[in-house]
Amino acid sequence: MLDREQDQIKLLLIDDHKLFREGVKRILAMENEFDVVAEGDDGSEAAELVAKHRPDVVLMDINMPGVNGVEATKHLIERFPDVKVLILSIHDDETYVTHVLKTGAAGYLLKEMDADALIEAVKVVGSGGAYIHPKVTHNLIKEYRRLATGDRVAATSDQTEVGFREVEYRKPLHILTRRECEVLQLMTDGFSNRMIGEDLYISEKTVKNHVSNILQKMNVNDRTQAVVESIKKGWVKVR
Repeated sequence: MLDREQDQIKLLLIDDHKLFREGVKRILAMENEFDVVAEGDDGSEAAELVAKHRPDVVLMDINMPGVNGVEATKHLIERFPDVKVLILSIHDDETYVTHVLKTGAAGYLLKEMDADALIEAVKVVGSGGAYIHPKVTHNLIKEYRRLATGDRVAATSDQTEVGFREVEYRKPLHILTRRECEVLQLMTDGFSNRMIGEDLYISEKTVKNHVSNILQKMNVNDRTQAVVESIKKGWVKVR
């Protein structure tokens, strides 16, 4: 829940690497709507700090000595069900992500993220949404598709490879432009906004505009929902 008096998202940082915390704080300080109210270096401190400072979002490292981020998140959600936890991790393996999300975390962000991704993730989670790093989303979807369809996926994809580009763009063109279709496919491939811009030779600001348009036209709240829905509708290919 946001602090309506200051209209800021109150943040708590839990990470055992002080230099990393300082870097994150500098990035968050770029946004007036963020207020870092406290920080700690071990999961065992999380509950006490949340009780004292009542943050809206906890940015939690997953690998820490003592109580790790997974255990700390589980305990926090049980005690403070309204607090939102955004996991910071070096692991992009889907098993890590699935396990963490089961504890109640609202987001999962890789530490390789750029400043814009961090800011976007905090805003999304702080407003009640869910955020999963694009690279992680791609891995999750690939695993889901593998488990859901088994070997049939490989056989089908081999048969439809030739006509893929036509299918990729034709189906969503009733709501998306051709360029937005390209951006949507690259989002599914796990590309960040910067990577999409480099691939399509457009500015990162233009990519952000395309992503916003895609979310609005598809009537979804975040990139993850857009990718999942587009896969269900057959608008993109998981590759």
